[in-house]
Amino acid sequence: MSLGDIIKKYRSENDLSMSEFSKKSGISKAYIALLEKNKHPKTGKPIIPSITIIKQASDAMGMDFNKLFEMIDGSVQINTDNAPDAFRTDIPIGHYRIPVLTTVAAGKPIFAEEDVLQWIDYDKEPGDHVRACRIEGNSMIPRIQNGDTVIFDSELGWEDGDVVIATVNGDHATCKRIKRYADGIALLSDNANIAPMYFSKKEVEELPVKVIGRVTEVRGKL
Repeated sequence: MSLGDIIKKYRSENDLSMSEFSKKSGISKAYIALLEKNKHPKTGKPIIPSITIIKQASDAMGMDFNKLFEMIDGSVQINTDNAPDAFRTDIPIGHYRIPVLTTVAAGKPIFAEEDVLQWIDYDKEPGDHVRACRIEGNSMIPRIQNGDTVIFDSELGWEDGDVVIATVNGDHATCKRIKRYADGIALLSDNANIAPMYFSKKEVEELPVKVIGRVTEVRGKL
Protein backbone atom coordinates (compact mmCIF):
# COMPACT_ATOMS: atom_id res chain seq x y z
CA MET A 1 0.00 0.00 0.00
CA SER A 2 1.07 3.57 -0.60
CA LEU A 3 0.66 6.29 2.02
CA GLY A 4 -2.24 7.63 -0.04
CA ASP A 5 -3.96 4.22 0.03
CA ILE A 6 -3.68 4.12 3.82
CA ILE A 7 -4.99 7.67 4.23
CA LYS A 8 -7.88 7.02 1.85
CA LYS A 9 -8.83 3.86 3.73
CA TYR A 10 -8.65 5.70 7.06
CA ARG A 11 -10.81 8.55 5.73
CA SER A 12 -13.38 6.10 4.42
CA GLU A 13 -13.56 4.13 7.66
CA ASN A 14 -13.87 7.31 9.73
CA ASP A 15 -16.12 9.23 7.31
CA LEU A 16 -13.64 12.09 6.91
CA SER A 17 -13.44 14.40 3.92
CA MET A 18 -10.10 15.50 2.51
CA SER A 19 -10.67 18.93 4.07
CA GLU A 20 -11.28 17.40 7.49
CA PHE A 21 -8.20 15.19 7.25
CA SER A 22 -6.21 18.22 6.09
CA LYS A 23 -7.19 20.15 9.23
CA LYS A 24 -6.47 17.12 11.39
CA SER A 25 -3.03 16.41 9.89
CA GLY A 26 -1.76 19.80 8.73
CA ILE A 27 -1.19 18.32 5.25
CA SER A 28 -2.72 20.43 2.48
CA LYS A 29 -5.88 19.15 0.80
CA ALA A 30 -4.16 19.36 -2.60
CA TYR A 31 -1.26 17.18 -1.42
CA ILE A 32 -3.63 14.64 0.15
CA ALA A 33 -5.34 14.37 -3.24
CA LEU A 34 -1.97 13.76 -4.90
CA LEU A 35 -1.06 11.12 -2.32
CA GLU A 36 -4.33 9.27 -2.83
CA LYS A 37 -3.99 9.35 -6.61
CA ASN A 38 -0.28 8.53 -6.19
CA LYS A 39 0.50 10.14 -9.49
CA HIS A 40 2.14 13.47 -10.28
CA PRO A 41 -0.13 15.43 -12.65
CA LYS A 42 2.76 16.58 -14.85
CA THR A 43 5.16 13.64 -14.88
CA GLY A 44 2.75 10.80 -14.19
CA LYS A 45 5.29 9.39 -11.73
CA PRO A 46 4.35 8.12 -8.24
CA ILE A 47 4.32 10.69 -5.43
CA ILE A 48 7.33 10.47 -3.10
CA PRO A 49 6.21 11.49 0.41
CA SER A 50 8.67 12.83 2.96
CA ILE A 51 9.28 11.44 6.42
CA THR A 52 7.72 14.61 7.83
CA ILE A 53 4.49 14.00 5.86
CA ILE A 54 4.37 10.40 7.09
CA LYS A 55 4.79 11.63 10.67
CA GLN A 56 1.96 14.15 10.23
CA ALA A 57 -0.27 11.41 8.82
CA SER A 58 0.56 8.96 11.63
CA ASP A 59 -0.26 11.59 14.26
CA ALA A 60 -3.55 12.44 12.55
CA MET A 61 -4.56 8.77 12.40
CA GLY A 62 -3.43 8.07 15.94
CA MET A 63 -0.93 5.50 14.71
CA ASP A 64 2.60 4.74 15.81
CA PHE A 65 5.01 6.23 13.27
CA ASN A 66 6.98 2.99 12.90
CA LYS A 67 3.80 0.95 12.42
CA LEU A 68 2.62 3.24 9.64
CA PHE A 69 6.06 3.19 8.04
CA GLU A 70 5.99 -0.64 8.02
CA MET A 71 2.55 -0.64 6.37
CA ILE A 72 3.86 1.27 3.36
CA ASP A 73 4.95 -1.06 0.58
CA GLY A 74 8.71 -1.51 0.48
CA SER A 75 8.80 -0.56 -3.21
CA VAL A 76 7.41 2.90 -2.45
CA GLN A 77 10.08 5.62 -2.46
CA ILE A 78 10.41 7.81 0.62
CA ASN A 79 12.16 11.19 0.66
CA THR A 80 14.50 11.28 3.69
CA ASP A 81 16.85 14.01 2.48
CA ASN A 82 15.50 16.70 4.80
CA ALA A 83 14.03 14.49 7.50
CA PRO A 84 14.76 15.11 11.18
CA ASP A 85 17.29 12.51 12.34
CA ALA A 86 14.70 11.19 14.79
CA PHE A 87 12.84 9.68 11.83
CA ARG A 88 15.70 8.74 9.51
CA THR A 89 15.77 5.16 8.27
CA ASP A 90 19.24 5.28 6.75
CA ILE A 91 21.30 5.39 9.96
CA PRO A 92 23.86 2.56 9.87
CA ILE A 93 23.07 -0.40 12.11
CA GLY A 94 25.43 -0.59 15.09
CA HIS A 95 26.33 3.09 14.80
CA TYR A 96 25.88 4.63 18.24
CA ARG A 97 23.71 7.72 18.41
CA ILE A 98 22.11 9.69 21.21
CA PRO A 99 19.11 12.04 21.17
CA VAL A 100 19.37 15.77 21.51
CA LEU A 101 16.22 16.55 23.46
CA THR A 102 14.08 19.63 23.10
CA THR A 103 13.16 19.39 26.80
CA VAL A 104 14.70 17.48 29.68
CA ALA A 105 12.20 16.85 32.46
CA ALA A 106 12.79 15.58 35.96
CA GLY A 107 11.55 12.06 36.54
CA LYS A 108 11.39 11.33 32.81
CA PRO A 109 14.00 8.66 32.06
CA ILE A 110 12.62 7.94 28.60
CA PHE A 111 11.71 10.24 25.75
CA ALA A 112 9.13 10.32 23.01
CA GLU A 113 9.80 11.03 19.33
CA GLU A 114 8.37 14.53 19.69
CA ASP A 115 11.01 15.33 22.33
CA VAL A 116 13.88 14.68 19.93
CA LEU A 117 15.45 17.62 18.12
CA GLN A 118 18.01 15.46 16.31
CA TRP A 119 20.36 12.50 16.83
CA ILE A 120 24.13 12.83 17.11
CA ASP A 121 27.02 10.39 16.91
CA TYR A 122 28.39 8.90 20.11
CA ASP A 123 31.53 6.79 20.49
CA LYS A 124 30.23 4.00 22.75
CA GLU A 125 27.09 2.23 23.84
CA PRO A 126 25.07 4.98 25.60
CA GLY A 127 22.33 2.88 27.16
CA ASP A 128 19.30 4.96 28.11
CA HIS A 129 21.16 7.23 30.51
CA VAL A 130 23.29 9.27 28.12
CA ARG A 131 21.45 12.05 26.35
CA ALA A 132 22.06 15.57 25.12
CA CYS A 133 20.35 18.93 25.01
CA ARG A 134 20.81 22.23 23.18
CA ILE A 135 22.01 25.24 25.16
CA GLU A 136 20.02 28.45 24.97
CA GLY A 137 21.39 31.68 26.39
CA ASN A 138 24.77 32.92 27.56
CA SER A 139 24.83 31.95 31.24
CA MET A 140 27.75 29.53 30.74
CA ILE A 141 29.99 31.56 28.45
CA PRO A 142 32.79 31.53 27.57
CA ARG A 143 33.12 27.74 27.92
CA ILE A 144 29.62 26.87 26.72
CA GLN A 145 28.08 29.08 24.07
CA ASN A 146 24.50 29.69 22.99
CA GLY A 147 23.57 26.95 20.51
CA ASP A 148 26.16 24.43 21.76
CA THR A 149 25.11 20.87 22.52
CA VAL A 150 25.97 19.31 25.88
CA ILE A 151 26.01 15.58 26.55
CA PHE A 152 25.04 14.43 30.03
CA ASP A 153 24.89 11.14 31.92
CA SER A 154 22.05 10.61 34.38
CA GLU A 155 23.87 7.75 36.15
CA LEU A 156 26.92 9.78 37.16
CA GLY A 157 27.16 11.44 40.55
CA TRP A 158 28.42 14.98 40.92
CA GLU A 159 30.93 16.91 43.01
CA ASP A 160 31.35 20.58 43.80
CA GLY A 161 32.24 22.49 40.65
CA ASP A 162 30.77 20.00 38.19
CA VAL A 163 28.57 21.23 35.37
CA VAL A 164 25.15 19.59 35.57
CA ILE A 165 21.73 19.62 33.97
CA ALA A 166 19.15 20.47 36.62
CA THR A 167 15.50 21.35 36.88
CA VAL A 168 13.91 23.77 39.35
CA ASN A 169 10.23 23.47 40.21
CA GLY A 170 9.69 21.09 37.30
CA ASP A 171 10.62 23.71 34.70
CA HIS A 172 12.74 23.07 31.64
CA ALA A 173 16.28 22.01 32.43
CA THR A 174 19.10 24.45 32.97
CA CYS A 175 22.84 23.93 32.56
CA LYS A 176 24.78 25.24 35.57
CA ARG A 177 27.83 24.62 37.72
CA ILE A 178 26.77 23.17 41.07
CA LYS A 179 28.13 23.74 44.55
CA ARG A 180 27.03 22.21 47.84
CA TYR A 181 26.77 24.23 51.06
CA ALA A 182 26.00 23.15 54.63
CA ASP A 183 22.48 24.56 54.35
CA GLY A 184 21.75 23.89 50.67
CA ILE A 185 23.14 24.17 47.15
CA ALA A 186 23.86 26.82 44.55
CA LEU A 187 23.54 26.68 40.77
CA LEU A 188 26.26 28.93 39.38
CA SER A 189 26.72 30.51 35.97
CA ASP A 190 30.17 30.82 34.44
CA ASN A 191 29.04 34.21 33.15
CA ALA A 192 29.97 36.60 35.98
CA ASN A 193 27.12 38.94 35.01
CA ILE A 194 24.48 36.39 36.03
CA ALA A 195 23.72 36.01 39.72
CA PRO A 196 24.00 32.61 41.42
CA MET A 197 20.83 30.70 42.32
CA TYR A 198 20.84 29.61 45.98
CA PHE A 199 18.47 26.98 47.39
CA SER A 200 18.07 25.88 50.98
CA LYS A 201 17.73 22.19 51.82
CA LYS A 202 14.01 22.77 52.28
CA GLU A 203 13.70 24.40 48.84
CA VAL A 204 15.67 21.58 47.24
CA GLU A 205 13.12 19.10 48.57
CA GLU A 206 9.95 21.14 48.17
CA LEU A 207 10.41 22.96 44.85
CA PRO A 208 12.09 20.52 44.04
CA VAL A 209 15.58 21.08 42.65
CA LYS A 210 16.74 17.95 40.82
CA VAL A 211 20.01 17.13 39.11
CA ILE A 212 19.16 15.27 35.91
CA GLY A 213 22.72 14.40 34.96
CA ARG A 214 26.34 15.48 34.92
CA VAL A 215 27.65 17.10 31.75
CA THR A 216 30.42 15.01 30.23
CA GLU A 217 30.99 16.68 26.88
CA VAL A 218 30.35 19.96 25.08
CA ARG A 219 30.01 20.14 21.31
CA GLY A 220 30.12 23.52 19.62
CA LYS A 221 27.45 24.51 17.15
CA LEU A 222 28.33 24.09 13.49
